[in-house]
Amino acid sequence: MLSALANRTYRHLILAQVIALIGTGLATVALGLLAFNLAGAYAGAVLGTALAIKMIAYVTVAPVAAAFAERLPRRTMLVTLDIVRAGVAVLLPFVSEVWQVYILIFVLQSASAAFTPTFQATIPDVLPDEKDYTRALSLSRLAYDMESVASPLLAAALLTVVSFNTLFLGTVVGFVVSALLVVSVLLPSPRPSAPRGIYDRTTRGMRIYLKTPRLQGLLALTFAVSAAGSMVIVNTVVLVQSVFGLEQQQTALALAAFGTGSMAAAFALPKLPDRFADRPVMSFGAGILTTAMLAGSVLPGYVPLLALWVVVGIGYSVTQTPTGRLIRRSAHPEDRPALFAAQFALSHATWLVTYPLAGWLGAKAGLPAAFLVMAGIAAVGLAMGLRLWPANDPDELEHSHHDLPAGHPHVQAATAMPDGYVHTHAFVVDAEHVIWPGR
Repeated sequence: MLSALANRTYRHLILAQVIALIGTGLATVALGLLAFNLAGAYAGAVLGTALAIKMIAYVTVAPVAAAFAERLPRRTMLVTLDIVRAGVAVLLPFVSEVWQVYILIFVLQSASAAFTPTFQATIPDVLPDEKDYTRALSLSRLAYDMESVASPLLAAALLTVVSFNTLFLGTVVGFVVSALLVVSVLLPSPRPSAPRGIYDRTTRGMRIYLKTPRLQGLLALTFAVSAAGSMVIVNTVVLVQSVFGLEQQQTALALAAFGTGSMAAAFALPKLPDRFADRPVMSFGAGILTTAMLAGSVLPGYVPLLALWVVVGIGYSVTQTPTGRLIRRSAHPEDRPALFAAQFALSHATWLVTYPLAGWLGAKAGLPAAFLVMAGIAAVGLAMGLRLWPANDPDELEHSHHDLPAGHPHVQAATAMPDGYVHTHAFVVDAEHVIWPGR
């Protein structure tokens, strides 16, 4: 797994990601505690609304940012967005009203919505070898998981000596250090593509994504991820401090339990592609999440909650980690930024549904009902994922062209038929391939 770190550029980028994630993780813990401080037992509803606003920013900003990312130097763009995020984070400790939380979250996450897909699309260009990229995906997942463990534990330790508002300063430091690490390396520029209008550039990733069966299945499985993840992120503070009557440190430790399970799965995942295809692995993870949500509806106490969050973390990581590999094999290099942005926007659209639903159901109907509804969403996502994503999903597909003229470069080596040309190659949706074979 660690061989990818031999690449200096990738090493600096993954370190920037880890540091920024730890800062973000501190803000996540602090935001939950801030919501509880402002709203008490209704903290889940406030936090769910704040996170829904975050998802709105992700869904609306990411595709537009990807359209401009094709034409901007990646390093300049990433550093500028880190500085914007740090500037917003400086203001978070001074929040005293719920509406202020909502505004700052929208600005902060709009910058993240532009940053993350650009960062993700850079890694395949930095590590063009498939094995190195697979290891990089696991390291990236591990970075998220280490943050899920390290940030709550660090927060628990800091909360013994400082107020939760001070945790937001860790977010500022994380973004500043991330910017400095990105400045320290040269990043590959976006590959030039044919001139396209702003509408075409904005929607291109979405159109490729929604016409690719494996990505349709991925989107369905993401509902299972968001359903379970929303219960963890939105309702942990309510479960621990309102239902079980415990303290802030126990909230942080519960979030760390989720990260521990996810990290344990991430260590095993680099070996799985050699033995299993992505579809059964990711479907198995979604099945774990569905079962865990059902179990949560009869949760008896704090220690079982810790065990359940470990299991949810395992299912979360198993379902999420192969995503980058699916995106990479589903587009030409010049289309990857747009496709990563589409994945970012569409996947977070599922969180836009589940975040407020988890928060408001927990506050109005009770947490057992919220667990059961999330279990139902996860189950439907799993079923749809298996239906939309074909079990037989090779890279190379035989297909025909009925609209390309004789002499077109794409059909030079194709077999001529009475009504067109037939050939086989690695198939992705593009200008010459607008419909998936058999669809």
